[in-house]
Amino acid sequence: PDMLIDSCASGGRRNDLETMRRAVPLLRSDYILEPVGNQCHTYGMSFWYPYSGTGTGSGELNPYLLRSVMCPHFTACFDVRRTDLDYDMLRRVMGQWREFASCFFGDYYPLTPYSLDNDVWIAWQFDCPEVGEGLIQAFRRGDSVYESVRLRLRGLDPEAAYTVSNLDEPGSATMTGRELAETGLRIAITEHPCSAVITYKRVTDKE
Repeated sequence: PDMLIDSCASGGRRNDLETMRRAVPLLRSDYILEPVGNQCHTYGMSFWYPYSGTGTGSGELNPYLLRSVMCPHFTACFDVRRTDLDYDMLRRVMGQWREFASCFFGDYYPLTPYSLDNDVWIAWQFDCPEVGEGLIQAFRRGDSVYESVRLRLRGLDPEAAYTVSNLDEPGSATMTGRELAETGLRIAITEHPCSAVITYKRVTDKE
């Protein structure tokens, strides 16, 4: 009773529904260092259970790689003996994760098709209707020629207004739930590979 069980289980191959009734995968797979595969881990696993974890190693570190492994539980395997670590970047990106991590317990909606290809965008949404907040994670992969994507959000109140914020850009915009669902949210990223994290919050009902 009350035992906490972590299931990594043979590189993640035993993260089945029966095991997940009794355990949580704080390290969902030993495959933790490559971004595209980990984006697809989050995309696929989020259909089935709301809590999983992974981490990153001590090789190359940048926002794209870090965000590719950011999910409800994150293990920061940084080698603090290194003198070349960009601690300002790490504090910024990890601080952002602490701000939006609670959204991972919301309703999950994939916003693009699933793909392992390196020439596409992949994106998804977590929506918390009870508090009117949510999160979009979007990734422009390394070989994508497209500098922007337009994503139709899900689960929003069409008559409500939402404040939408890109965590890498100053300021915010206000859009209705109907606009976000029908016209869609445009996200532009000029670099590749690169990522964007968008948060939104319901502010009022549209009169």
